[in-house]
Amino acid sequence: MVACISGACSPPYASVGPYVLITPNETRRNQLQQIAQKELNDLERWKEEHRPGPIKLVPQRLGGKESEAQARQKQQMMLMQSKYQQKHKREEYVKARKAAEEAEILKKKAIQREKAERLEVKKRQQEIQRRESFLEDQYYKTNELLNRLDMGLPKSDSCQIANRGPESTAWSRSHTYKQALREDENRRLEEMKQEQRRKAELMEFKQKQEEEARTRAHQNEQRRVNNAFLDRLQNKTQPNSTYQPGYSGSPDYLSNNAWESNYLK
Repeated sequence: MVACISGACSPPYASVGPYVLITPNETRRNQLQQIAQKELNDLERWKEEHRPGPIKLVPQRLGGKESEAQARQKQQMMLMQSKYQQKHKREEYVKARKAAEEAEILKKKAIQREKAERLEVKKRQQEIQRRESFLEDQYYKTNELLNRLDMGLPKSDSCQIANRGPESTAWSRSHTYKQALREDENRRLEEMKQEQRRKAELMEFKQKQEEEARTRAHQNEQRRVNNAFLDRLQNKTQPNSTYQPGYSGSPDYLSNNAWESNYLK
């Protein structure tokens, strides 16, 4: 708050209660208004000086060399094509999304199939190990039995010479039995390997045949759809033309198959 010696505030300050009011400077205000008015006048003068004049063009004929009917037919064709293109883009997006989902499903199926195959191989190996353990235990049991029988035979040399030959002894019988067991096990293992090999070859052959059949079917379907789409376009470009062979089905079905074939290329 400004203090006054004589008891009253001198201009340009005026005291009203606890506040101080500052009166505007009239001279400064008038100068600013004059400058602003001068700038506005200059702007209006510049606009008047730079105003564009009248446009003068030489009259000429527009529209090209095409007739009105041809131009309208071309415009109609472009409109139909734009509609088909928008529809085909939407269908292509939907098909791409479905293809991605199917690929993901096939990938998951392949993973599950691989797990199942590994589990089957593991079970087969465990079965082979159990069979080997069983045959080995059987071999030891049989050998132990033959040794007991051999120990229970008479010890007389005369009886051994008279009654036992080179191949009728207990050792020869046990050796022959062991060899037969070993040969039988080897034969079984070889048969199992050959069976697995035949199954793998048969599965590979079937997969190759299915892949060739799918490729031929896809090529035939693609050729049929392309021919139908071309016939459809030819019928559209020739309004007075008769029915052309190679087309069957509704336009939606045709456009779907045509764009599907183009997408699968």
